[in-house]
Amino acid sequence: MPEDIRINQLSKNYHGKKVLDELSFTIKSGAVTALMAPSGAGKTTLLRILMGLEEADSGSVEGLRGLRLSAVFQEDRLCGNLSPLSNIRLTAGTHFPRQVIMQALEETDLLSCATQPVRELSGGQSRRVALLRALLSPYDLLLLDEPFKGLDTKTRHRIMDYTLTSIRRDNDDIIAKTVLLVTHDETEASYMADEILQPFSL
Repeated sequence: MPEDIRINQLSKNYHGKKVLDELSFTIKSGAVTALMAPSGAGKTTLLRILMGLEEADSGSVEGLRGLRLSAVFQEDRLCGNLSPLSNIRLTAGTHFPRQVIMQALEETDLLSCATQPVRELSGGQSRRVALLRALLSPYDLLLLDEPFKGLDTKTRHRIMDYTLTSIRRDNDDIIAKTVLLVTHDETEASYMADEILQPFSL
């Protein structure tokens, strides 16, 4: 199993404004860790640094080398002209055959729109497609940035259950996946996470 991921005194400034201020915490391997903080606390900036999309001004991240990352962003970032099935197959590759993807679409109530262009879907449907695309890809670390936003209460609980089942299912001989969930919702964090952290300075 991969080692724990350690964030050590990570700092980031934008135009003189401090967004991350010597942030330190550990993401435990094989567990779901929830980071809680209100909007504007720097959670998304942290995820962008972990994904290599930005560089920190100071500090370090240990344990990421060699890991396959998958992510759900705050924006869905789907290909609007493609169907849910085609969007998911872009990242699934040969690791998840078509029948597995179709089963996932059925379990998340997306089978009826599986071949429609994503641009024709509702916000809630698009959000579920974005989540499936992240889950149905080979990864060691899954980064979830407010993944259930825009879902009604009933759908949200069903999709949270599906997500937990998916990340705890054996895949590539890895018993459990490492997940970092970013949320401002305490109920969501309590339901999903093995550990809840609030490391941000406000």
